[in-house]
Amino acid sequence: MQTIKAVVTGHTKGLGAAIAENLLAKNIPVLGLSRASNAALAARFPDTFQQVSLDLTNTVALNVWLSSDILQRFFTDSQSVLLVNNAGMLQPVGPIETHDFSTIAAAINLNVAAPMMLASAVLAASQNVKDRRVMHISSGAGRSATAGWGIYGATKAALDHYARIAATDLSPGVRIASVAPGIVDTDMQSEIRSSSVEKFPSLEKFQAFKRDGALSSPDECARRLTAYLLSDQFGETAVADIRQIVV
Repeated sequence: MQTIKAVVTGHTKGLGAAIAENLLAKNIPVLGLSRASNAALAARFPDTFQQVSLDLTNTVALNVWLSSDILQRFFTDSQSVLLVNNAGMLQPVGPIETHDFSTIAAAINLNVAAPMMLASAVLAASQNVKDRRVMHISSGAGRSATAGWGIYGATKAALDHYARIAATDLSPGVRIASVAPGIVDTDMQSEIRSSSVEKFPSLEKFQAFKRDGALSSPDECARRLTAYLLSDQFGETAVADIRQIVV
C-alpha cells in the first residue's frame, strides 16, 4: 500500500482543520503548521497527527525551522508527499492609504513568502519520492479586482502566477496547483462581514451570501479539495477552481 504523508498549514480551524481531518481520516499522516494547536485532532489521531507551533508570518523563524531535518525525517519511507498551503490572512482591508505597514508585511509573508518557502523546502526534502504534490489554497479575489482587497487579492494572484510558472519547470513526479475553494463558511467570511462599507464596498454582497445560504461548509469543501489533491487529474491545470472540477 502506498505511504502518503502530508504537510498542512493553518490546520487549527476552518478549512485547514477540515482538510487535515479529511486526510487523517484516510489514514494519511499529517504534519500541521500553525501558531496555535489543534487539540481535537491530536486526541482523535494520536498516532498519525503531528503539529508544530510556528508563526508563518515570521519568515526568519520559518527559515530556521526549514533548515532543520524535521521534514526529511517526517517524509521517511514516503511514496507520496503532499503540501497544502492553506494558512492566510485577509487584512489589511480598505483603501491603500489606510493600510498599516506592518500588516502589509505580515500578509505578504504569510500569504506569499511562506507558501513559496514551504514548497521549496518540501520538494527539496523529498527528492527521492516519486509522487510529490503542492496545493495552494487560492481565492477568486486574486482573479478579479475587489475594492478594499488590494493586498489580499495581490497575494492570491501571486500564488496563482507562481503555480503557473512552477508548472513549467517541475521535476518529474511533481505536480502543483493553485486552487480557489469558492465561498466557504469560515472565520474569514465572518471577518469580511464585520467590515465596514467604507473599507469594503462589497460588504452587502458578502452579507447576502451568508443570509441566503450560499456559503459551502468547510467539511464539504475539504472533501472535494482532498479528493482533487489525491486524484490523477491534480496538477493538469496550474490554476483551478474546485467548483468547476468533477471529483
